[in-house]
Amino acid sequence: MGDMMKKKVIYRCSKCGYETIKWSGFCQQCGNWNTIEEVVVEKKRNVATSKNTKSLSPVRLSDIKADTSQRIITSMDEFNRVLGGGIVKDSVTIITARPGAGKSTLLLQISSDVAKKGYRVLYASGEESESQIRLRSNRILNEIPENIWILSDISMDNVLKSIEEIDADLVIIDSIQTFVLEEFTSKAGSPIQTIECANALVEIAKNKERPRAVIMVGHMTKADEMAGLRTLEHLVDTVVYLEGESDESIRTLMATKNRFGRTGETGFFSMEEEGMMPIDNPSEFFITKREDGLSVPGTALSVVKEGSRQITVEIESLVSKSFTPYPSRIGECLRRDQLNTLISILEQRGGINLYDKNVVIKTTGGLKLREQAVNLAIIMSIVSSILEKGIPSDVVFIADVGLTGELKRVPSMEARIKELDRMGYKKAYICKDGLKQKLNLKNLQVIELRTLQEVINHVFYNS
Repeated sequence: MGDMMKKKVIYRCSKCGYETIKWSGFCQQCGNWNTIEEVVVEKKRNVATSKNTKSLSPVRLSDIKADTSQRIITSMDEFNRVLGGGIVKDSVTIITARPGAGKSTLLLQISSDVAKKGYRVLYASGEESESQIRLRSNRILNEIPENIWILSDISMDNVLKSIEEIDADLVIIDSIQTFVLEEFTSKAGSPIQTIECANALVEIAKNKERPRAVIMVGHMTKADEMAGLRTLEHLVDTVVYLEGESDESIRTLMATKNRFGRTGETGFFSMEEEGMMPIDNPSEFFITKREDGLSVPGTALSVVKEGSRQITVEIESLVSKSFTPYPSRIGECLRRDQLNTLISILEQRGGINLYDKNVVIKTTGGLKLREQAVNLAIIMSIVSSILEKGIPSDVVFIADVGLTGELKRVPSMEARIKELDRMGYKKAYICKDGLKQKLNLKNLQVIELRTLQEVINHVFYNS
């Protein structure tokens, strides 16, 4: 019994997690000074774990039954989509975002939705009091279900005890960096406390006799990365990022890791007074509704691939006279380097001078442009603004543009074209031989061209 309670002292860097048996003034791995902390490790839990591990035997992969029905399906299709079809009942998910993005609001809505379906939910917060959570629930929830329990505490030991007492099906932890386990002497937010608290939650979620779903909130650094060690991301099943500026209504939920579904899957929400409202048809949200046939100079349409969906996006450009030696290049929806490259291509290969012009690019709805497939549409919106000629609202551009001015093929072209045809668009400009197979289209005319100059001539001078 004495051996089971034996304590071990190690020294760990609070910045990078490097461990050593001797104390020193600086970390030998990351080089930071005064970051080595003394850590007392209890051996009791490890002995118990090893005993349980010895009793396990390997199982044939072909004999393992995969039950695809073990998910908690919420009423938010956008949330279900990101997680691969709903919350897996023995999964651990971590969601991170900038302060004020709406993490707590979204999770409170999810808690309410799950509780209404008969599941028991424990919402543990180390950042807010019970009254603060109640005030938010009064604002965003029409009714408060009986199956939600609130715990305002930073003790993970108390959280684990409450999970057993309530017999919770879903556990919300807001946020993991604020909780501590009594057996470790480190302060809240230190790497060892964060990892060990997460380990304890993983252990209770993966219990074969009583599986539970856990969703943790993780802090985000100034570099827009999850705070703490990478070990935390490897530990959990799903990593979800909630993106969006506090002064904009659009919020994007994206999975960068998912053991139970597709990575890169995206859900769209609008932040309203009553909470996070799912955007069921993003294509309508990211384009401006105009009268039939009305075209406005400076706009062009493209199709972006967000997870498994094809979304039509409207790109707006404003070109104005510059009265300074260095014209402005502002791209709210894309990297400045990408914008400068496209402007250089347009000047050299399209024969349009912009050396004395300010160029501003943005998208309707604030959608970030991450794909190269929108590059032709960006350039065409700039040309439209310069020439003050509108592009018909039923014309779409899908192609990358090389430094030579040649149009380049992009992935999933067939899926993009099919979606445009379904939505009733009339023309789509793509690169030559951009389609790998012939499609049976009802509404859409696909125009395949080789160069940027050909597209400009075809749209503005030959139509």
